[in-house]
Amino acid sequence: MNGTEYGPLILDVLAGLGILLVGIGIFIAALALAKTLGRLRTTLDEVDKQLENIGTPVSNTLAHIDEVTKSIEETVGTLSRTADLTKSAVTPAIINVGAAIGGISAGLRRLVTGKTK
Repeated sequence: MNGTEYGPLILDVLAGLGILLVGIGIFIAALALAKTLGRLRTTLDEVDKQLENIGTPVSNTLAHIDEVTKSIEETVGTLSRTADLTKSAVTPAIINVGAAIGGISAGLRRLVTGKTK
């Protein structure tokens, strides 16, 4: 074998070695990612436990807020009906007062001017 025959052999060996190193690097990166995901899973399990403890008080609070909201809606509905009833009761009285004032002013006008009509 002469020097020109070793060139392609050396190139092939170095390319194979480079690919092996790249593979080892990817393997190390995958191991690091696996450790990180394992820690993340542990953290998420802890968060789930904490959320389970919070779930009942939060649902009770939301139920209470729902009851208060319904009570407020009923109160507003009652006030609206009361306002409508008051309006329907007061409106005829105001019209009657207006008619009475109109009649009094017409009578005073006749009295002052002396006209019968």
